[in-house]
Amino acid sequence: MTPKQEYLYLFKKLADLCGNQAWGDPFSYARSKEILAAILLGHEVAPTLSGADAFNSAGQPVEYKSTTGKNIKGSYTGISVYNTWEEQDKYLREEKILKYPEHYFNRFSDGMLVESWVMTGAQVYKILAPKLKKKHPSVLTKKDPRLSANVCMTEIKKHGTQVYPKTNKESQ
Repeated sequence: MTPKQEYLYLFKKLADLCGNQAWGDPFSYARSKEILAAILLGHEVAPTLSGADAFNSAGQPVEYKSTTGKNIKGSYTGISVYNTWEEQDKYLREEKILKYPEHYFNRFSDGMLVESWVMTGAQVYKILAPKLKKKHPSVLTKKDPRLSANVCMTEIKKHGTQVYPKTNKESQ
């Protein structure tokens, strides 16, 4: 089989597998990375592309943030904007951040998960809310207003817990 033929075969095989498992389109956005992370982290893959990315062992919805950069980070982009900070904050708490008890920050290299860290929704909210509040007034006047902010590597390593790969100490 030539590399092109193998690619076509594997592409169809992956699409069929995900369809049979009700995991959704593996080629939409970062869905394939979400499926891979869910399998390696012992989570259930969410059946739809909207809402939770996966469900943890307790059945709770979780949020995944993925990067292929050399450092772990989480980008929260394209956040819907509301007219007042009070409305915005309610949306962040109820629909975007605190709705998910756990946020996983996954770094990929060469197509594979190389590290994953978890933080609580409360920790993520505490980091992101001040950043988003500062930006909120300036995005209200834009033609396509969207809020965005990052949880950087320093914040993840300070407040998070590494869950993948497991260290020798953790697996004993």
